[in-house]
Amino acid sequence: MPIRGLWILHHRPGAQGEVKFSRRYPTVEKRAKAFNKSSYVDIPEDGDLLKALLHELGLTDENKNFVEYRDNCSRISKTNVHSLMVSEGNLWPVLAIPSSDFIYVCLPLVEQPLMPVPPLIGINSISEAFALLSGMMQFVNSGHNTEADISSRFSQLPLLVTQACPLGSPVDTNLLALPDNLSNVSSNQTFKSPAWRTSKQKGKPQIEVHITEKVTSTQYDKKDDSDMWQVYGTVSCKCNLETISPNVIVGLNLPANGSPLQDILVHPCVTSIDSSMLISSSVAATDDSAFNGPYKFPFIPPSDLFQLCYYTSQVPVPPILGFYQLKGDGHELHISAKLKLHESVKNGFDYCEAQIPFFNKGQIKHCEYKVSHGQLELSKEKSLIVWTIGQKFPKSLEISLSGTLTFSSEEHPNDPVNPICVGNTAYIKLSFRIPDYSLTGCYADQHSVQAFSTTKPKVIASRELISADYYIWNSQAPAPNIGRSLFD
Repeated sequence: MPIRGLWILHHRPGAQGEVKFSRRYPTVEKRAKAFNKSSYVDIPEDGDLLKALLHELGLTDENKNFVEYRDNCSRISKTNVHSLMVSEGNLWPVLAIPSSDFIYVCLPLVEQPLMPVPPLIGINSISEAFALLSGMMQFVNSGHNTEADISSRFSQLPLLVTQACPLGSPVDTNLLALPDNLSNVSSNQTFKSPAWRTSKQKGKPQIEVHITEKVTSTQYDKKDDSDMWQVYGTVSCKCNLETISPNVIVGLNLPANGSPLQDILVHPCVTSIDSSMLISSSVAATDDSAFNGPYKFPFIPPSDLFQLCYYTSQVPVPPILGFYQLKGDGHELHISAKLKLHESVKNGFDYCEAQIPFFNKGQIKHCEYKVSHGQLELSKEKSLIVWTIGQKFPKSLEISLSGTLTFSSEEHPNDPVNPICVGNTAYIKLSFRIPDYSLTGCYADQHSVQAFSTTKPKVIASRELISADYYIWNSQAPAPNIGRSLFD
């Protein structure tokens, strides 16, 4: 989705602001007039924009007095999106992200009338504008932050922004990857290249598509507390193609029983997308009409590794179900734990282990245990037990642990403390990785990947499932519940 303008403003307390970088897109501005109609507000001159933004953010000395519309208690700013009062009217939505002495500003195109004000979640260009500003911030802040280095990077910005955002449409937000490619351009190259893409890929033609799914889970084994789990997916892509401006189509597929992808967010380089893919949301009521694929993404690839899309999914069960009990008081505790791998999950791990920490109790003096599978080790700090499960669960897909722990009555300055895990409030944290597997069933079909280039590229597709924040709480004690605040 296009943007109307980009700015980097410089401001220090007690000093006047300065416009360090400015880029406008007249063709996008014509589209803004057509879409916004009577609610269209023209972009002011850079100096007027700087003055209006500093006033909105309350950064100038003369504006530190109370301003009713800006400072009253009923207005709570939760985002970096602002409405600027300019001579033409209210300019919205203006993204402004302060970082060090700079303010990174972007005005995305809204393809609809601005009155009444549409919800931010329905404006696709907002996320792309944030990504582009983030890439500019990373580039400006890279390396040494001396005045000479920053000045040098600002001198490179016009060319890099032209390549990353041609004609106002972001195609690559990783500006850090562009300078190396620009330096590799030979002066005697004879091919004709677009003005916004000044580099040419070298090496064997190849397309890599990698799906990483991370699963979070919070399990209580209680009637009053509902277990929760969620899948977050990232599709990474790298294209090494000889064509200057190649067109690539990557398709994601689901098996018949796969869980639909939701909350899909695509990279700015994606040229078009089926609107039905974007309808499914994890915060809305689901129904049988959920889009089940295939998910096709046509794009012009950036020159380096990039994230083609992100998604979430609500799978029916977590991959590993857990049960944990911790009883006792004083210096002796009894623990009991069971883990079960769901029968639909691939039983092949790169690693799988369970960490059982003990906070606010001192060091473990003695440990007697019985484990049905794997190995148990005590950490050097003597406050953490590591249950190494290995690369496979047994044929029963169930494993168990029981034991008695005795803690020292002596206190040590490095004993771990935790304000939540007091008394018998405790947890097991699982860490695992399953290669060549995804919990949703999502996969990239190598035969469905299309590249409109001079040579046929080799397609490499891979996927993995990784645990992230995977907790099993002691069912015999109170535990923090993360689900209640959503609906209560």
